Amino acid sequence: MKFFLDSANLKEVEVLASWGVLDGITTNPSLLSKEGKIDPEKHLKAICKLVKGPVSMEVFSTEAAGMVAEGKRYAQWAKNVVVKVPMTPEGLKAVGLLRKAGIRVNVTLIFSANQALLAAKAGANFVSPFIGRLDENGEDGMTLVEEIRAIFDNYAFGTEILVASVRHPRQVTEVAMLGADICTMPFAVFEKLIHHPMTDLGLEKFLADWNKRKK
Repeated sequence: MKFFLDSANLKEVEVLASWGVLDGITTNPSLLSKEGKIDPEKHLKAICKLVKGPVSMEVFSTEAAGMVAEGKRYAQWAKNVVVKVPMTPEGLKAVGLLRKAGIRVNVTLIFSANQALLAAKAGANFVSPFIGRLDENGEDGMTLVEEIRAIFDNYAFGTEILVASVRHPRQVTEVAMLGADICTMPFAVFEKLIHHPMTDLGLEKFLADWNKRKK
């Protein structure tokens, strides 16, 4: 399973890129707004230079023509740009038009298997089911991932399942077991993946034993 960072923060991208486990980035208007008064083009170009893998940039338009125009502009910024469009009728229209232009597309805000199926049929490269938001609203995000995986396998869709809205490390384990292609997560979840109290205690003991030997 590939690991993406769900962030627009350059320092976070730099740190995770240095670990050698970062496969891509997902951004959205909310994440960009957290970075303050930035030039979106310059900022996203900087992210694309730090990461070799896909970098999803979300459109602001709500109509297909505007989405396509924005997407074509984004695609000129870097070769690894993926245009993120919402799961709406206009978004589905935009998928086909962008794909014809040779631009990869991520359909976001997926909350049902039928939505994922429609996005895949439209030609999306990625679909982004939001599992955390489903869980918070009394539904089961893992069931959704399982259903999408089964449907995509049944019909040999090339669309990748990019699990989003991840809240904690256990969800990463579970979506990996279910066969998700990608998991995108905030920096805080990445940090929790690497830590375990037994690891810390073990390292502390090894170092203590080594220091005793030197004495």
